[in-house]
Amino acid sequence: MGFSLRNFSSHNAFLLNSLFIVLIISLIFSVDHIHAAIVKSGSCDFYQGSWVLDESYPLYDTSRCPFIPEGFNCVANGRPNNDYLKYRWSPTGCDAPKFDGQEFVKRFKGKKIMFVGDSISNNQWVSFTCMIYAANPNAKFTTFYSEEMSSVSSVNFTDPEYDVSILFNFKPFLVELEETPERVLKIDTISTGDVWKEVDVVIFNTWHWWFHTGRLQHWDKIQEGDKTYPDIDDRMAAFAKGLTTWSTWVDRNIDPKKTQVFYQGISPSHMRGKEWGFPNTTCADHTTPFNGTTYPGAPEPGVAVPKEALSKMSTPVTLLDVTTMSKLRKDAHPSHYANKDGTSRDCSHWCLAGVPDTWNRILYASIVPESGNLSFGP
Repeated sequence: MGFSLRNFSSHNAFLLNSLFIVLIISLIFSVDHIHAAIVKSGSCDFYQGSWVLDESYPLYDTSRCPFIPEGFNCVANGRPNNDYLKYRWSPTGCDAPKFDGQEFVKRFKGKKIMFVGDSISNNQWVSFTCMIYAANPNAKFTTFYSEEMSSVSSVNFTDPEYDVSILFNFKPFLVELEETPERVLKIDTISTGDVWKEVDVVIFNTWHWWFHTGRLQHWDKIQEGDKTYPDIDDRMAAFAKGLTTWSTWVDRNIDPKKTQVFYQGISPSHMRGKEWGFPNTTCADHTTPFNGTTYPGAPEPGVAVPKEALSKMSTPVTLLDVTTMSKLRKDAHPSHYANKDGTSRDCSHWCLAGVPDTWNRILYASIVPESGNLSFGP
């Protein structure tokens, strides 16, 4: 996307200058729009802060949430140290609206909220359903789970006074991945997005699967237009191409008067302790967050890519810029406790209760900004 300047002749110089000025102004406006979507409560940025111990945490009893799969249920899988459950995110210099699950189901009666993306989106979806259920423990619900790539799973709170559906669409690249007869990643195609247009709030995410290699790579070929090739050496460029396809689709298909659109920022992993000054360790060797507000390692690669894509969009999209706060939580991954036999090595997903609960508190603050209850406490 963007303007091509190659074919302008000299008599079009005035037009070129005018177009350039309009482009710069529009980009500045778009970047400001994204920043305004991040900043709440005056000049306070919810995404800058530190993790503090709070004995009133966690926000819900994991054993009483019926939606948590084995991979996220670190308590049930025998994790002996539960301090990771006791940390609350404290934004620097301000508070944020508290998550009010009862108020949420009242406001969103008859509506649908959908998380779209990879297993990190699934992590956040499960967290959201647990938080809603903890606030409404007597609510009736139905569930539907699907293992198919293009299908939608859901938790539906069916009481007449609630009637809220929380859905998850497993779409790890957002663009199309056809799996028969070969696995072909169609980097410039979205053909199954109609379901996204039918919801009231949609939260998109994609990142980790773009960088899987070897046996973890999920495609045999990449298709772009009428060309196919085995791979793209520059995976960051592939990620950017995919997000360009997604952002173009959203601009052409989503009605912002009907649907609020969010993009979940990059969720970091903590596989290699040498990246933050602890060689020969992984997340499994750490039981406390980093102190303070600064991550001691290198910035997360790729953070600029979704921000760039969002800056060019005409559709209002709120960025859930969760990377920095999540990088500080080296202690909060399932590690060996993503299964009961202790054979897991998961430093990518998050234990529940845990970090995604904070993402959802900020999501709630963005969906219901006029809640007026300024407290990030329990």
